[in-house]
Amino acid sequence: MSRLLNIQILEKYSGRIDKVLSEIYPEFTRSFIQKQIEDNNLKVNGKIIPAKYKVKLNDMIEFSIPAPKQIETLAQNISIDIVYEDMDIVIVNKSQGMVVHPSAGHDDGTLVNALLHHCKGNLSGINGEIRPGIVHRIDKDTSGLLMVAKNDRAHLYLSNLLKEHNIVRKYHAIVYGVIKDDTGVIEKPIQRCQQDRKKMGISETGRFAKTEYKVLDRFRDTTYVELTLFTGRTHQIRVHMTSIGHPLVGDPVYGRKKHLFGLDKQTLHAKVLGFTHPSTLEDMYFENELPVYFKNIIDKLKNM
Repeated sequence: MSRLLNIQILEKYSGRIDKVLSEIYPEFTRSFIQKQIEDNNLKVNGKIIPAKYKVKLNDMIEFSIPAPKQIETLAQNISIDIVYEDMDIVIVNKSQGMVVHPSAGHDDGTLVNALLHHCKGNLSGINGEIRPGIVHRIDKDTSGLLMVAKNDRAHLYLSNLLKEHNIVRKYHAIVYGVIKDDTGVIEKPIQRCQQDRKKMGISETGRFAKTEYKVLDRFRDTTYVELTLFTGRTHQIRVHMTSIGHPLVGDPVYGRKKHLFGLDKQTLHAKVLGFTHPSTLEDMYFENELPVYFKNIIDKLKNM
């Protein structure tokens, strides 16, 4: 059965409705929203609107979310590290190198394939067949904590927490250069690069992004830092740290061409995840150990 969302635009958003809705609800892709417009599942002020409609203040949007289709992505018996699980959520400690969901060139072997087997298909269907349960993502070569929704209600609740910046997300990273200040805040807008659509960059016309860093240790030519996300833009930490002259060690996209120890994957680990539970409203807090690959790099740096 489909569900109806009623959304009133109370803030000043500009642009096409697919862009605005994807900003308000990150779990909805622009292509998904466009499909709902084509299927007449979306109305503004009670009327069918064209795909290029631009939102206005006080617009009332009626958004009918169709019932999720039967998930066809292959369930695979792949070992994953489950940190916590109940009827609403799963917290996973993703390993470095694992892709979160199927995409071009990654048809299987992903975290979603593993979750479909582990959860017997009981995952939220808001993001369709390819990304069931996925509330937020981390890059393939970033390790660490990731939350997954097992039903649509939990998914929408957690997505709203993300939108309101009410989820604690702390990462550990090793960056090039010795950072002088013990703490700092980076506030630079980020958007996709026009020249290379696979990369993100700093731009005055980009979306607001904020990262806080704290130095944990300093080595000869590198720094071990903790980074707190206040927003969750694609590649935010990698882009922000590069923008202040401290790219991540091993980052193949934003870092140096040749890295210490021959690394070809960024040293970035999602270490802390905190949020309010969608059903019990209990404060949940998870913190994991650094993975072996990360500890080994720190040991090498201490001995240089």
